Amino acid sequence: MKPSLRFLALAAALAVAFVSSSHAAVAIGQPAPDFTLTDISGQVHKLSDYHGKTVVLEWTNPECPFVQKHYGSGNIPNLQKAATADGVIWLSINSGSHGAEGDYTPAQVAEWSKKMGAAPTAYFRDQDGKVGRLYSAKTTPHLFVITADGTLVYDGAIDSIRSAKVEDIAKATNYVTAALASVKAGKPVEKAATQPYGCSVKY
Repeated sequence: MKPSLRFLALAAALAVAFVSSSHAAVAIGQPAPDFTLTDISGQVHKLSDYHGKTVVLEWTNPECPFVQKHYGSGNIPNLQKAATADGVIWLSINSGSHGAEGDYTPAQVAEWSKKMGAAPTAYFRDQDGKVGRLYSAKTTPHLFVITADGTLVYDGAIDSIRSAKVEDIAKATNYVTAALASVKAGKPVEKAATQPYGCSVKY
């Protein structure tokens, strides 16, 4: 029995180590995991293609009330426009599974984006959820900021007020704006990790 118990203990330890390592794929101050996705126009993108550029990853779902708050108000579209005008690459990702809430076709995404005035560098449908799980994306929105050398420096909420109310936007501290300003100035991001809020990602 003893050899069997030792084997079981070893197997359990290996399982714990595997789970721990799988959840440690994304960490502030560490290289952001590379990935490949095809955008709604059919163009293939690799995160590593943008080495040398600051990158924002934004998890989104057009039907989520929290996303609607930030898009309908112009908050995220304006942030996208300001960031991309400053040379930032903005990648919007929907990790909803096939047929899930907000899993729009490319044509629907294009129509919605035009209506909202959205201006990301690219929009992706991550229907198998691989990239979402790689980054442990939890909510829509959930945002990440990656520096030009590929280091993850921000992971969390768009701002400091966890609500779906448009009127709260003006009162909130925008963590993404602050992170991008710090990166541009060559300074550490003061609040590098926050708790994201919104709708759960529809894996």
